[in-house]
Order: sequence, then structure tokens, then C-alpha cells
Amino acid sequence: MRMFELLAMGGTPPGTEADPRAQTIQMIGMFAILGVMFYFLLIRPQQKQKKEQERLMKDIKTGDRVLMSSGIYGIIANVKEKTFVVKIAENVKIEALKSAVASVVQKDAESGS
Repeated sequence: MRMFELLAMGGTPPGTEADPRAQTIQMIGMFAILGVMFYFLLIRPQQKQKKEQERLMKDIKTGDRVLMSSGIYGIIANVKEKTFVVKIAENVKIEALKSAVASVVQKDAESGS
């Protein structure tokens, strides 16, 4: 048979079959590359964000002006083990979980006034 007839029937010419070991190594290499990309694009940034949030929670003290995740601004009136007491208006205080604080707007707002 001629070469083009063999290729037209879907076969490969003798002696040109792909090495299955090379294909396996190539597949493992692609999975390794995808794993590294997955780590640097998804896992590592999430770990950094978690560390930053934990540091933020540790550094908050009474008098800091904060923005809560619900969009409420307030001043920390009291720091407890798992919660904060936040003054949001004159004579209005609420108790919120530490994880509800999104960011510190101003450090120790009472001393700055």
C-alpha cells in the first residue's frame, strides 16, 4: 500500500507509533504545571488575605474607627475575645463578631479628635 492510502484509512506508517511512556511523562508534566499555576493563582493569594485579616483583628484596639462588612462605620468601644463592641452613634452600641470588621479606617480616632 502507498503511504497516503495508509494515512487515509486512519493508520500510522510502521515505525512511527508514539512511545506510550513519553506520552505518560508529558501528561504528568502538564498536571504538574497546572498544579503550580493553581497554587500561585488561587491558594497563595487566599492564604495572604487570611493572614492579613488575622493581623487586622489582632491590631484593632479601643478607639479605632472601623468599617464593618455590612457597610456600617463605627468606633471600637470595647474589645472582647471573639467580639467587638462598636459605637455607631451617640448612645448606640452594637456587639459584632471580629470577622465582621472589613477594615480599619483610622487608628485611635478618639485621640485624633
